[in-house]
Amino acid sequence: MKYLVFGLILLLVVLHQDVWNWDNDRLVLGFVPYTLAYHGCISIAASVVWFLAARFAWPDHLEDESPAADRSTASSESHGGAA
Repeated sequence: MKYLVFGLILLLVVLHQDVWNWDNDRLVLGFVPYTLAYHGCISIAASVVWFLAARFAWPDHLEDESPAADRSTASSESHGGAA
């Protein structure tokens, strides 16, 4: 899955270079320039690819493996003790 995410990132880089749309004067929904709508779709696709990257290609060794109880006591100690 990691290689699929890398491939999708490369595809987005290629699709972002939209030299074929520079002279396109069409409007989407009657008021949005075509190139703006195109880049809006590219942005949505980039957010989906980033979600996939964070879900499937994120390195496991970077995850915090400490139990939740240790984190809560550590945060209360760093903020001056009990409230």
